[in-house]
Amino acid sequence: MTQQILIAVVVLGALGILFAVVLYFVAQKFKVVEDPLIDEVAEVLPGANCGGCGKAGCRAFAEACVQQGNLEGLRCAPGGDAVAAKIAELLGCAMVQGEPQVAVVRCNPANCGEKRRSNYDGLRSCAFQNTVYTGESGCPFGCLGCGDCVEACQFDAIHLDPVTGVPTVDADRCTACGACAKACPRRIIELRNKGKKDRRVYVSCMNREKGAIAMKSCANACIGCGKCEKVCPMSAITITDNLSYIDYTKCIACRKCVVECPTKAIHDVGFPTPAVKPAPKPEAPAAPAAEKVEIPVAETAKA
Repeated sequence: MTQQILIAVVVLGALGILFAVVLYFVAQKFKVVEDPLIDEVAEVLPGANCGGCGKAGCRAFAEACVQQGNLEGLRCAPGGDAVAAKIAELLGCAMVQGEPQVAVVRCNPANCGEKRRSNYDGLRSCAFQNTVYTGESGCPFGCLGCGDCVEACQFDAIHLDPVTGVPTVDADRCTACGACAKACPRRIIELRNKGKKDRRVYVSCMNREKGAIAMKSCANACIGCGKCEKVCPMSAITITDNLSYIDYTKCIACRKCVVECPTKAIHDVGFPTPAVKPAPKPEAPAAPAAEKVEIPVAETAKA
């Protein structure tokens, strides 16, 4: 009995040693040497793991920075220029300064959906509702108001308006991570440059239907009339599929389009006073017609 136990112990010990040797060589064969600089870069990042950089979290972003050796095409939206400067110092490269951005909701909360065409009673999810339902206002391009964007935001920067049900963005808290834009199934949330002095102009509508049909769903819908495009001095406005779009890289915020829009679909944010359409110039009074003077004709002397 003792001999059997001894044999079992020896066999198990030999197998243990064998497996340890195999594991050692396997570990040496497939070991990954990681640059310690990755940990230093990861510590600088805010740790939000929001995916706004296009990577699968902050660790993946740090690996991409170290592997590339510079910040070309890489930017941490929540960290901004402050974090970019620290990473550039660690990598020993030049900092790429980006233009601050903010999320913009392109659905007009003023008059959209005042008259509900139907009531939705189901799963409160924009992603699900978009597959089975047009929307309470009847607009197939408008906000569904279930709050998927609110749940996606990790910075408490977006909330649903209690009156309109349309999300509003707190520009001071928004980090432009893009999580809300990705969560919106109708793509009504867009990242745009904040603009100088936080002033920006954009079309607050995504309806691509023809004007008369779009106006039935929303009084402030873009009707693709082209008036804004004609008055823009920078050619920053284009109209595609009955919808106007303002290129924020070209826009100088002159607000001529805001004044010209007949449905108030174009919004201006951050300006001290609303844009006012200039009064038409008074017509010059017509010159008085010259009075006709009748010259008497002398009577011909009778012969």
